[in-house]
Amino acid sequence: MRHNAFMTRWEYARLEYRSAGTLGTDRFMDWDAIFYTGSGVQRWGTDERYDDLIHLNRAGADGWEAYHRNAVFHANEPHRLFAVTYSLRRPLP
Repeated sequence: MRHNAFMTRWEYARLEYRSAGTLGTDRFMDWDAIFYTGSGVQRWGTDERYDDLIHLNRAGADGWEAYHRNAVFHANEPHRLFAVTYSLRRPLP
């Protein structure tokens, strides 16, 4: 049986939220948000604390949906989060 239904074509992106390691002894409390798309890289700023929800909401306002999250820890310090990467997608017009 043949179906002539439309298939959704997706555009993909990545939001990388990584500890900045820039401001003294609290260096793992500063976070850089970088957004990667097919059209280039955008630096979305540095937070003084881990608050990725602001950046996820910004991506969501542009039509992106997160479908995968990957957290990275230091090997010798599993209690310290080093980076979080979100895989994002949105339908192509």
